[in-house]
This record gives sequence, structure tokens and C-alpha cells, in this order.
Amino acid sequence: MAARTCLAIVLAAGEGTRMRSARPKVLHEVAGRSLLAHVLTAVARIEPSATAVVIGPGQDDVAAEAERVLPGAACFVQRERRGTAHAVLAAKAAIKRGVDDVLVVYGDTPLIRPDTLRLLRAPLSAGAAVAVLGFRPAAPSGYGRLVTKNGELLRIVEEADAGANDKAIGLCNAGLMAFDGNSALAILERIGNRNRKGEFYLTDAVEIARGMNKTAVAVEVEEDDVRGINSKKELAEAEAVAQARLRQAALDAGVTLVAPDTVFLSADTTFGKDVVVEPYVVFGANVSVGDGAVIHAFSHLAGATIGNGASVGPFARLRPGTRLGEGVHIGNFVEVKEAKIEAGAKANHLTYIGDASVGAGANIGAGTITCNYDGFAKHRTEIGEHAFIGSNSALVAPVAIGAGAYVGSGSVITADVPADALALGRSRQAVKEGWASRLRALKSIGRKKA
Repeated sequence: MAARTCLAIVLAAGEGTRMRSARPKVLHEVAGRSLLAHVLTAVARIEPSATAVVIGPGQDDVAAEAERVLPGAACFVQRERRGTAHAVLAAKAAIKRGVDDVLVVYGDTPLIRPDTLRLLRAPLSAGAAVAVLGFRPAAPSGYGRLVTKNGELLRIVEEADAGANDKAIGLCNAGLMAFDGNSALAILERIGNRNRKGEFYLTDAVEIARGMNKTAVAVEVEEDDVRGINSKKELAEAEAVAQARLRQAALDAGVTLVAPDTVFLSADTTFGKDVVVEPYVVFGANVSVGDGAVIHAFSHLAGATIGNGASVGPFARLRPGTRLGEGVHIGNFVEVKEAKIEAGAKANHLTYIGDASVGAGANIGAGTITCNYDGFAKHRTEIGEHAFIGSNSALVAPVAIGAGAYVGSGSVITADVPADALALGRSRQAVKEGWASRLRALKSIGRKKA
């Protein structure tokens, strides 16, 4: 039997008003990824035939995020905010093309999982015209209730319209819905503004479908899967759930998290085998850690690739563009940015390496910095393999240090250094014997006069 085709409609037109933010709500982040990106990633994994994203007027940034995450997704603009059904019909042109299933998902539900979306679609293949996700919160007040009987969904009652019997129902509406493609448009176009706000509510689709002698069903899922975000408090709660999931997945994959609750991961963090992560480490977006690597405490990593057997930290910062080879050591209070550090190289203390390449086996002494910015542009520093950079050196880019070369401690290097050469870029030491005792004597006389 051929797989059922599916149109996924992602409603992402909300603003950030209740978030107390000028940024569109769906662009706020959980686990290093926008709410919209989480939803689109889950949608992509069920392999829909097409995806439509409904945005608000002027939300070019939301459209750009949708295109970045899911190239080819079509964006439709809801010109007026007149309810959820009105938002779905903004993508009417996509619905009219015809599919077996129409899936309606919200862009502010970042914890939704592909398996949950598959569960939502499943009743359609069994003949249902409408399927609705439901959940049982500890405190159902404020949610619409799903009224069921003999396995069928009779109606969705909003909290404001619910009587005592309805409010006693624990199964609440999560908002996500699926429609049989053959009847989706007919159902949606019959939804009227039958409420006190004069808006078109998607929840009315259940009673309309039943009035057309079609079946509606409720699919119960965990509350976390369908958490919607409308405030910074709810954003923080979703972050906590996402982190718990990511930590558990890492532990299940064999990563040693010494103190799991203190480690913060991104949705795209990847680990090799036998990785150890010490307490209070933060992984930003786009970090991969190779086999046997150790990330020591209080380190912050983003946009970095860490090779097998590498050691990072404690108190290290790896910024985007960092690539560490096998067995590299990046020690305490070392910052690396846009730099490739080859196998076995070491920078163990108090160092900044930016816009640079460091050859295999090189040693970067404590207090060394690559001076990569001249106030107008960034420049690169090239350090050859097995070079030795003495402590407290400043390498003024653009500059190249040859393989096997030595740079004397305290040097300011402004010109290229040939391979196997010694470079000294400091003034000659001068010693004035007896100077300190004369100074103390002079100061002593001054104190006596005072």
C-alpha cells in the first residue's frame, strides 16, 4: 500500500507580546534552537509531501527561519488575526492541491516529537475525518475540554463556555489537529465566527465534521509533547524539559555526565564514544565531540568540532569556527575562535587564539594572544607544526611562524618567522645594581621630613 501523502501546516503568525519581547514568539529559543525550528524539524522527520508555514504581516525574519530550517517550505501570510481556522485557511492554496492528510501544528510547541505527529495522523488512515491531540494536565483550568463518548470525540468546549460537567473533564485540547484531505477544505470553510470575539476557531471543526456524518477522534499524549509557549516562564519550563530529554539521550548513548543537571546541551550537540563531561559545561549550537574527549568543568562551547581524545578546560571557551584535532589540549582560561588546531597541539593556560591555524604538536605558552583585529579587519596567524611560542607573546597578524620555530617569551612578533628560527621581539634587559636600595633610602628620607 502506498504511503499516505501529507500537507503539514505550521501556524507561526503569533507575536511576542506576552513574551515581553519585540522578537516574534516562534523565534525565541529552547536548547539552542528556535521554537519554529524545533517544530519544523519534527515535521520534516515524518516526511510530509509539502509544508506550509503561516506567518504574520511583516514577519520576514520568521519566513527566513522557515527557509533556513526547511528549504522549500511555502510561507503564507495571515493578513488579519481572526482565529486559528482563519490562519489555516491562509494556506488554502496548498490545501487545494490535494493530499491524503492535512496536519495542523503550532510553531510554539517546541517539544513536539515526530512519533506524536504520527500518532495524530494514524486515525485518518482508519477512516476518521478529524483527529485532535489531547492531554491531561495536573491543573486543567484554562484549557478547552475534549468531550468524548464511546471512543469518539463529540466536541471541544472552551473554558469560558464550559459548564460544571465539562469542567470536570480532565482531557484537554492541545490544539494540534489532523484532517482527512478529502474533506478538510469543506470542513474548514464551514467554520464561522460563532464566538463572542468574532473569530474563526479551529475547534469548531469537530462539531462541523460530525454534522457532516463524519468521525472525529481524540488522541491522548503526554503534556510535555504539546506544551505551548506564551511567556518567558513557559519558555523556561520548556527549556527544562528539553534539557532533561537531551541529558537522558546523552547518558543512554554512553556519555559520562558527571553531574547531569549542571550540563546544558543544544538540540544538535553530538557525542562520540567514551566522552566525559564534567560539571557546569554549556554546549551552544553546532558542537560535535569526538571519541574519548574530556570536557572539563565550567567550559562554554559553541560552533566547535572537538577531535578524538582532546581535552578542553576547565574554564575554556570555544567559539564558532573552532576545530580541534586529535589529542589537542585546550586548558584553563583559553579562548579559541575561527581556528584550526592540529593533532597534539597544546594551549594550556590563559591564551587567546583567534583566526589562526596551529600545526600539529605546537606548544602555545601561557598568556599568548593572536592579535587578529586591527580596528578595521580580521587577519590570520599561521603557526607551523612543532613550533614553540613562549609565554606572554603577542603575535600581530597577519603573521606566520614556521615549523619548529621558537618565539621567545614576552615577544611581540610583527614579521614572519622562518622554520627552525628563534624570534625575539622585546627590548634588551638592563640591570642597574644598587638602584633598589638607593630608592628605598630616598623614600625613607622623604617620610622622615613629612
